[in-house]
Amino acid sequence: MTSELALPAPFRLIAYQTIGSTNDEAKRLARDGAAEGLIVCAQQQTTGRGRRGRAWLSPPGNLYSSTLLRPQCRAATAAQLGFVAALGMAGAIGELASHVALSCKWPNDLLANGKKVSGILLETEMITGDRPDFVVLGVGVNLASSPSGTLYPATSLAEEGAPEIAPLTMLAAFIRHFAEWLTLWRGTGFAPIRDAWLARAIGVGEAIQVRLERDTLEGRFLDLDDDGALMLGTPGGSRRIAAGEVFPAMAV
Repeated sequence: MTSELALPAPFRLIAYQTIGSTNDEAKRLARDGAAEGLIVCAQQQTTGRGRRGRAWLSPPGNLYSSTLLRPQCRAATAAQLGFVAALGMAGAIGELASHVALSCKWPNDLLANGKKVSGILLETEMITGDRPDFVVLGVGVNLASSPSGTLYPATSLAEEGAPEIAPLTMLAAFIRHFAEWLTLWRGTGFAPIRDAWLARAIGVGEAIQVRLERDTLEGRFLDLDDDGALMLGTPGGSRRIAAGEVFPAMAV
């Protein structure tokens, strides 16, 4: 069903009570020709997922949304939208729960007082070559509750002393902040996004562990490159990491 919510153009919302996955619905609508700015959200998901296909528990009370974007750029550049979204969500949480200490965790998580409170999932569908037809930006925020037994400790804003934030209130704040960062990214490129993200990032200059699909590396978080990849300092030299999971170096 369509929902009325004050959003900057071209963003508009379709809201559901229950859906399988907001990302899947946004992709279906994108393939049917929906224009950029369409947002799908739901009170509850039955088949929500995070990065690497992990299940994303989706009980009522939290925010589950997916935004359709059609960036005219190569896929590696479109991946920078995860950092744009992280800054937008940091702005939204800062607006509605200003006492919560926020930080960014590479590549696309937000931490509240050191625990994961929000995750971002970019899913891209290509036309030909290296240019995406569309990008679906999935965002989840633990407002009322958080899962247990996760790889990285999780929390909710309620647990951090910010109860009763309605999902649509958080969504409206996120889109306002995201739209501002998106305009900056499109106008000036990744450099100001990179600088703002690094200013909030955990682990920069520190020893970290990066878990890849089939390997685990340890080294020092040196920097982000011009595409947003993590530059890891190892005894063998600097290594570029395009995708992985970051943990403290001594994490088990």
